[in-house]
Amino acid sequence: MPQTRAEHTQTHHETLAQQRRTYAIGELARMFEVTPRTIRFYEQEGLLAPERRGQTRIYHEKDRVRLKLTLRGKRLGFSLAEIREVIEMYDALPDGNARQLRRLLEILAEKRSNMERQLEDIRVMQSELDDVEAQAREVLKRLNQS
Repeated sequence: MPQTRAEHTQTHHETLAQQRRTYAIGELARMFEVTPRTIRFYEQEGLLAPERRGQTRIYHEKDRVRLKLTLRGKRLGFSLAEIREVIEMYDALPDGNARQLRRLLEILAEKRSNMERQLEDIRVMQSELDDVEAQAREVLKRLNQS
Protein backbone atom coordinates (compact mmCIF):
# COMPACT_ATOMS: atom_id res chain seq x y z
CA MET A 1 0.00 0.00 0.00
CA PRO A 2 1.59 3.31 -1.04
CA GLN A 3 2.40 5.87 1.62
CA THR A 4 0.61 9.17 1.72
CA ARG A 5 2.76 12.28 1.43
CA ALA A 6 2.34 12.91 5.17
CA GLU A 7 3.40 9.32 6.02
CA HIS A 8 6.39 9.60 3.71
CA THR A 9 7.40 12.90 5.32
CA GLN A 10 7.03 11.42 8.81
CA THR A 11 9.09 8.35 7.85
CA HIS A 12 11.74 10.64 6.34
CA HIS A 13 11.86 12.74 9.53
CA GLU A 14 12.13 9.60 11.70
CA THR A 15 15.02 8.35 9.54
CA LEU A 16 16.79 11.70 9.82
CA ALA A 17 16.25 11.74 13.60
CA GLN A 18 17.71 8.25 13.88
CA GLN A 19 20.72 9.28 11.77
CA ARG A 20 21.29 12.27 14.09
CA ARG A 21 21.03 10.08 17.20
CA THR A 22 24.26 9.97 19.14
CA TYR A 23 25.66 7.46 21.60
CA ALA A 24 28.19 7.59 24.40
CA ILE A 25 30.84 4.87 24.53
CA GLY A 26 29.22 3.28 27.61
CA GLU A 27 25.86 3.21 25.91
CA LEU A 28 27.26 1.36 22.87
CA ALA A 29 29.21 -0.96 25.15
CA ARG A 30 26.01 -1.93 27.01
CA MET A 31 24.02 -2.19 23.78
CA PHE A 32 26.46 -4.70 22.27
CA GLU A 33 27.66 -6.29 25.52
CA VAL A 34 31.31 -5.36 24.97
CA THR A 35 33.72 -3.27 27.00
CA PRO A 36 34.53 0.36 26.23
CA ARG A 37 38.08 -0.86 25.71
CA THR A 38 36.86 -3.07 22.85
CA ILE A 39 35.17 -0.08 21.24
CA ARG A 40 38.33 2.03 21.62
CA PHE A 41 40.33 -0.81 20.04
CA TYR A 42 38.04 -0.87 17.00
CA GLU A 43 38.37 2.89 16.80
CA GLN A 44 42.16 2.57 16.92
CA GLU A 45 41.93 0.01 14.10
CA GLY A 46 40.02 2.51 11.97
CA LEU A 47 36.71 0.65 12.07
CA LEU A 48 34.93 3.40 14.02
CA ALA A 49 35.36 7.16 13.75
CA PRO A 50 33.51 8.95 16.53
CA GLU A 51 33.26 12.69 16.73
CA ARG A 52 35.41 14.20 19.48
CA ARG A 53 34.37 16.95 21.85
CA GLY A 54 37.36 17.41 24.09
CA GLN A 55 38.01 14.00 25.65
CA THR A 56 34.47 12.81 24.96
CA ARG A 57 33.74 10.45 22.07
CA ILE A 58 30.39 10.95 20.39
CA TYR A 59 29.25 8.02 18.27
CA HIS A 60 26.67 8.43 15.53
CA GLU A 61 24.29 5.95 13.91
CA LYS A 62 26.93 5.13 11.30
CA ASP A 63 29.34 4.13 14.11
CA ARG A 64 26.65 1.98 15.73
CA VAL A 65 26.06 0.12 12.45
CA ARG A 66 29.80 -0.26 11.85
CA LEU A 67 30.25 -1.69 15.37
CA LYS A 68 27.39 -4.10 14.75
CA LEU A 69 28.99 -5.23 11.46
CA THR A 70 32.40 -5.54 13.14
CA LEU A 71 31.10 -7.71 15.97
CA ARG A 72 29.10 -9.86 13.57
CA GLY A 73 32.19 -10.25 11.37
CA LYS A 74 34.29 -11.31 14.37
CA ARG A 75 31.67 -13.90 15.36
CA LEU A 76 31.82 -15.28 11.80
CA GLY A 77 35.60 -15.51 11.91
CA PHE A 78 36.42 -12.53 9.71
CA SER A 79 39.83 -10.91 10.20
CA LEU A 80 39.95 -7.20 11.02
CA ALA A 81 41.25 -6.55 7.49
CA GLU A 82 38.27 -8.41 6.00
CA ILE A 83 35.87 -6.57 8.29
CA ARG A 84 37.42 -3.24 7.27
CA GLU A 85 37.04 -4.17 3.61
CA VAL A 86 33.38 -5.16 4.07
CA ILE A 87 32.63 -1.99 6.05
CA GLU A 88 34.20 0.17 3.35
CA MET A 89 31.95 -1.59 0.82
CA TYR A 90 28.96 -1.04 3.12
CA ASP A 91 29.83 2.65 3.30
CA ALA A 92 29.92 2.79 -0.52
CA LEU A 93 26.49 1.18 -0.91
CA PRO A 94 24.08 1.69 -2.58
CA ASP A 95 26.60 3.25 -4.94
CA GLY A 96 29.09 0.41 -4.43
CA ASN A 97 30.57 -0.63 -7.72
CA ALA A 98 30.50 -4.11 -9.22
CA ARG A 99 34.13 -4.79 -8.24
CA GLN A 100 33.35 -4.12 -4.57
CA LEU A 101 30.29 -6.33 -4.66
CA ARG A 102 32.20 -9.16 -6.38
CA ARG A 103 34.88 -8.91 -3.68
CA LEU A 104 32.22 -9.04 -0.96
CA LEU A 105 30.77 -12.17 -2.57
CA GLU A 106 34.28 -13.70 -2.73
CA ILE A 107 34.82 -13.05 0.98
CA LEU A 108 31.44 -14.54 1.84
CA ALA A 109 32.06 -17.63 -0.33
CA GLU A 110 35.47 -18.13 1.29
CA LYS A 111 33.96 -17.85 4.78
CA ARG A 112 31.17 -20.26 3.86
CA SER A 113 33.70 -22.77 2.54
CA ASN A 114 35.81 -22.49 5.70
CA MET A 115 32.75 -22.98 7.88
CA GLU A 116 31.72 -26.08 5.92
CA ARG A 117 35.22 -27.55 6.42
CA GLN A 118 35.02 -26.75 10.13
CA LEU A 119 31.61 -28.41 10.37
CA GLU A 120 32.98 -31.54 8.72
CA ASP A 121 35.97 -31.51 11.12
CA ILE A 122 33.54 -31.27 14.04
CA ARG A 123 31.45 -34.18 12.70
CA VAL A 124 34.58 -36.35 12.33
CA MET A 125 35.75 -35.41 15.82
CA GLN A 126 32.32 -36.22 17.29
CA SER A 127 32.40 -39.62 15.61
CA GLU A 128 35.88 -40.30 16.99
CA LEU A 129 34.74 -39.22 20.48
CA ASP A 130 31.75 -41.55 20.18
CA ASP A 131 34.10 -44.44 19.29
CA VAL A 132 36.45 -43.73 22.22
CA GLU A 133 33.49 -43.39 24.57
CA ALA A 134 32.00 -46.71 23.40
CA GLN A 135 35.36 -48.45 23.85
CA ALA A 136 35.82 -46.97 27.34
CA ARG A 137 32.32 -48.07 28.37
CA GLU A 138 32.97 -51.58 27.06
CA VAL A 139 36.28 -51.86 28.96
CA LEU A 140 34.63 -50.49 32.12
CA LYS A 141 31.78 -52.98 31.75
CA ARG A 142 34.27 -55.88 31.49
CA LEU A 143 36.24 -54.61 34.48
CA ASN A 144 33.09 -54.37 36.57
CA GLN A 145 32.15 -57.95 35.64
CA SER A 146 35.54 -59.31 36.78
